[in-house]
Amino acid sequence: MAPIIRDNFTAVRAELSERAEQRARQRQHPKGKLTARERIEALVDAGSFHEIGRFAGGDVSEGFSGAAVVTGLGRVDGRQVAVYAQDFSIMGGTLGEVEGEKIIALIDHALTLRVPVIGIQDSGGARIQQGVRALRQYGRLFRKTCQASGVIPQISLVFGPCAGGAVYLPALTDFVIMTRENSHMFVTGPDVVRATTGEEVSFDALGGGEVHSSISGVAHYLAEDEHDALDYTHALLSYLPSHSQAPAPRFGYDPATDARPLIDLEQVVPVSSRVPYDMCELIAALVDHGEFVQVHEHFARSAVAGFAAIEGRSVGVVANQPNVGAGTLDVDASEKLARFVQFCDAFGLPVVSLVDVPGYLPGTDQEHTGIIRRGAKLIWAYANATVPLVTVIVRKAYGGAYIVMGSKGLGGDLTYAWPGAEIAVLGAEGAVSIIHRRELADARERGVEAATLERLTAEYREANVNPNLSVACGELDGIIAPSETRETIASSLAALDSKQPAQPLPRRHGNPPL
Repeated sequence: MAPIIRDNFTAVRAELSERAEQRARQRQHPKGKLTARERIEALVDAGSFHEIGRFAGGDVSEGFSGAAVVTGLGRVDGRQVAVYAQDFSIMGGTLGEVEGEKIIALIDHALTLRVPVIGIQDSGGARIQQGVRALRQYGRLFRKTCQASGVIPQISLVFGPCAGGAVYLPALTDFVIMTRENSHMFVTGPDVVRATTGEEVSFDALGGGEVHSSISGVAHYLAEDEHDALDYTHALLSYLPSHSQAPAPRFGYDPATDARPLIDLEQVVPVSSRVPYDMCELIAALVDHGEFVQVHEHFARSAVAGFAAIEGRSVGVVANQPNVGAGTLDVDASEKLARFVQFCDAFGLPVVSLVDVPGYLPGTDQEHTGIIRRGAKLIWAYANATVPLVTVIVRKAYGGAYIVMGSKGLGGDLTYAWPGAEIAVLGAEGAVSIIHRRELADARERGVEAATLERLTAEYREANVNPNLSVACGELDGIIAPSETRETIASSLAALDSKQPAQPLPRRHGNPPL
């Protein structure tokens, strides 16, 4: 009898599973969305997913096959990951006691196995019917996510609604990926906004993917669709270690197959510090195969951050973007770069900084929105970093912005500059207008102000701005030709490969300017 019972159980389970998946397809596909299991199958290597707790929370007598979340272990490009996907076809993907327990148990598995966690969000939020019991699970999930932070990489893919307190689950993870359609995140929805403020706003305008990838900075990548988001997740994972104690990924590198753009760096970067250029072109010319995986591409665009490889070594790249706002640092750019540097440090990825910055963005708006407090976050990230830090000043670095962009005084291990790079408290013209204001006023009266300004500026630049002064005082380790930049970065990373963090002073933890 036992075999018959087992066979019947297997058949019933298979029938329930297929019925549930069919129902899910009927609800998701018309919206242009995949089901929870289809999303996992598209993410992980074929046949590698091992589901955990398939029927937890189910009621077979009512044909209910399980909880509103699918959890398990799988492999992405051969590397093990923990993954969960909320199932909107079951009670709107809402989170209750069982769903919370399943996700918490999965994160515990990930911590034990030291593997990344990927969460796919598509949920109506806390299950109203369970009241505070559902809210309690969110609190436990937030705490567990914080415990895993800096230990294992955590990636969130938002493929549907994510509202109320639920938004803080992806917000606490390392990377948030949203799609152009269907993805929505907001603490209070349009109806509540309308009722409390009278403002009429759509779901997309309030918390769509474009808003969060370009304005709020919540999303690190805006995908065209779910498949694009999953492809980006693969690319992102390829540059990350599985956990904080694992070495940074290394790739087999053959110079003969490197398809980097064959361009003259001096042609990419104009000599005049006033002429803009695209820093991403310079990065593509320096990194292996020209492949650069940006994060926050559409947010705080005066700064650039992302992952690449240099001679097979995975690195984080931080840079100013002269094409946007002259590459100035503002409140958003400071926070964007600070979070990225902090992530790289947590997971042992060297940071390469390419500097071309005229200073902080001036104005009452920046001062009133906290450029002092928020700008200090970038200082904190670099000053506390223990990974190799290699910095190249491409064209200019002025004032406080020079200091915070990985300068040697802040903790940069090896720092270099191109010939002619301008490093000073102020740009030459700004400095001359202060130092020689009386002489310029006199020249104005005599009608020779322009010629006098040009002469004084040239004299000041030669005496105070050239990189030789920084070499002399030890702030630079060398002046390198543009054509030597990649080779210099690669050899510097090799020299710093065995860098070990110094023993910190005893303390519970620091107090960053959050």
